[in-house]
Amino acid sequence: MKNSLSHALRGTATVIAAELRPPRVELGPVEGMDAWIDMYHAVRSLTHADVPVFLTDSAIGTQEEHNLRHLVSNLGQDVERDHVVPFLTAKHSLDYCVTYAEQAWQQGFPSLVVLGGDQNIGRPRCVEHAWQLRQAIRVREPKLALGGWANPQADPAQQVQYLLDKNFTGEFYLTQIVSHLNLSPVERFIREMVSRDLQVPGMFGVFYYRSANEKTLQKLAQFLPVPVQALLKEFAAGATPVDICVRTLRAMRDLGARHFYISNLPITGAAATLAEIIERAGVTTKPRT
Repeated sequence: MKNSLSHALRGTATVIAAELRPPRVELGPVEGMDAWIDMYHAVRSLTHADVPVFLTDSAIGTQEEHNLRHLVSNLGQDVERDHVVPFLTAKHSLDYCVTYAEQAWQQGFPSLVVLGGDQNIGRPRCVEHAWQLRQAIRVREPKLALGGWANPQADPAQQVQYLLDKNFTGEFYLTQIVSHLNLSPVERFIREMVSRDLQVPGMFGVFYYRSANEKTLQKLAQFLPVPVQALLKEFAAGATPVDICVRTLRAMRDLGARHFYISNLPITGAAATLAEIIERAGVTTKPRT
């Protein structure tokens, strides 16, 4: 049986992954090629350091298939497929989504994160809920390990119930971005998980805030739960992007969280940046195999 991320998440070691966003589809041919080359280098350096890599689906463009096609064409055989986990949203046709999942398995990717996608922008979803798409994929590719989604900022009882429901159809889940500057909702979510004995493993999202640009943070806050003013204060006090990321990891581990994915790492130097974060956070990881 192929290895998958879900196996690692059920192990004893902490798993820290990187979430990378593929180049924008509107880039010109030259810009696009350069951006993809940088992406390949980042994926190779991270996976060679035994770091799982999530590659997001833009959810609103028309060329998301490049996410998988470019990987297959350019990663080569030196990148283990079980270290790379594509995202797929429901913001495509149902036939496209199921075919995408089949191709992912056939090309050696044992895991796939299946999400609904933002309902406020871009194309409509092909199904109302992501679990419906995961069920359709499970029928066609029963061995593919599927990941879902949870939002610790929402009602904890409802969110945990989603994960406990037999319709969830997944082996693991990722959460919305969390922060040490707003721990109360996450604490309630984790307490609910423990009290209801949730066995599905999860990874908590941690955002790498690159600067103290208030305009950028306010824009991000339209899509993520960003504690803008608290972040600005930390930056103003001298904190670096690494400092802030490390503080969230430490605070989350104190609450009992074990696995994380780091979003928005710089493509250039992604592996080195993540290695610094992991070392300073005092996290011990080990090879997943």
